[in-house]
Parts: sequence; C-alpha cells; structure tokens
Amino acid sequence: MSHRPERMAEAIKKEIADLLRNEIKDPRVGFVTITGVEVTKDLSYAKIFISVMGSEEQRKESVDILQNASGYMRSEVGRRIKVRHAPELIFKLDNSLDHGSRIMELLHGINRQEEKPNNE
Repeated sequence: MSHRPERMAEAIKKEIADLLRNEIKDPRVGFVTITGVEVTKDLSYAKIFISVMGSEEQRKESVDILQNASGYMRSEVGRRIKVRHAPELIFKLDNSLDHGSRIMELLHGINRQEEKPNNE
C-alpha cells in the first residue's frame, strides 16, 4: 500500500497552516488550529479538520470563510508542493477538543465529589 496520501496530507497541513498564518488576513476568521488532514486514496479530495476558538456562530463563519477561500488555497498548495492536480479542499469543524474538555470537566467534578466527606 502506498503512503502517498499520508505524505500529501502532511504537506497540505503544513502549507495550509502557513497560508493561514501569513496570507489569510480576514479578521472574521478566528484563531484556527488544523487538527488533521485526510486525503482520499486517489488524491482528489482533502478534508481539513479545524478547531476554532469562539462561539458556535464564529466557528461556523470561520469554516464558511475558509471554504470560500479554498480555491485560492488549493492553487497555492498545488504550486507550493509542486503537484499537477491539487486535491479539492474541504474544511470541516473538529469538535473533538470541545468534547475532550467537557469530559475532563466531568471527571474533575466526579473527583471533587469523591473527595468530599459524607455528612450523614
């Protein structure tokens, strides 16, 4: 089995991060973290999972803005990693960090309850 999709995913992640840091200047795009990239076996699509700080509305707006800029980013990624056909970029909101934070809050709450002495 080929490792090309994995190599392509890493290259895309690096280049998208650089584009977000240096070229995408829209103030409506919040603090964005790329949490992962999945490239299809035929290298035609790349799902880019992002985490965005802010309210749910701000998160959705950031994803929409990035999706609207995906054509530009696709051409830049293709030029930078020197591929003839860059994959179509699809931005997806990754809520796993929120879920992880919620689980940690619940676990800390359980620990605090166990540490309280029973007043019976």
